[in-house]
Amino acid sequence: MAYELWQWLLFGIAAMIIGMSKCGIPGLGILNVAIFQNILLAKDATGFGLPLLVVGDLCALIAFRRHADWLKILKLIPWAGIGVVVGFFVLENIDNAQARLLIGSCFLVMIALHLLNRKTGNIKKSGLLTPGVGPVIGGMAGFVSMIANAAGPLMTLYLLAMRMPKMAFLGTSVYFFTLLNLFKIPFLVYLNIITIESASANVRLVPFVVVGAFFGFSFAKKVNQLWFERSAFWLTIVAVGYMILNSIKELVAIHG
Repeated sequence: MAYELWQWLLFGIAAMIIGMSKCGIPGLGILNVAIFQNILLAKDATGFGLPLLVVGDLCALIAFRRHADWLKILKLIPWAGIGVVVGFFVLENIDNAQARLLIGSCFLVMIALHLLNRKTGNIKKSGLLTPGVGPVIGGMAGFVSMIANAAGPLMTLYLLAMRMPKMAFLGTSVYFFTLLNLFKIPFLVYLNIITIESASANVRLVPFVVVGAFFGFSFAKKVNQLWFERSAFWLTIVAVGYMILNSIKELVAIHG
């Protein structure tokens, strides 16, 4: 498939956002997924974004490789793996219109969690520290990540509830998503969602991820991060609303 110029421009913006969100401005995270979902078919968008997320993860490891709570990671990863497998079977058995509607629903949940996250006083009341919640969070993160590459807000809320030091929080999140995203790749290759064609396009976008990562490292503290995050939040809501509307139209057209 040959992409048009406007698509490449949006791909480049989304790739830069990936680097920025991984390396210093986490509030931008969901926006890149919403951009891909509005350019490509739902399943293709998930596969297209994943290799770029891995590049962003590897960039972030450069900064945060010495800061991680491995006990928490090891408690979550097995359950996240189960969530990935469940997501794999779901993706295998739904069409693109259904996938887009499911992804839009996941986005709405993640947006709600983002709002809860901003009200930090609610974290203690959220029940996230209740024994046994960790496996549920891990499983949900794996599933949402497999379906939509959008588990960031869920993990952010959970790790914030742990009251971890800033660097440990960042390092734990980076290692968790690096392992999770690498684990997802063979499943998406098997489903033919990651292809040679999409990987070739990804290679061209790697420099944009690196530039975004550099911006995140160097300038995040110099810009108004709250403005960035609020702008990304509202742009994401618009993109998600547009995506859900299109998915409903597609389902009506297909199923009458």
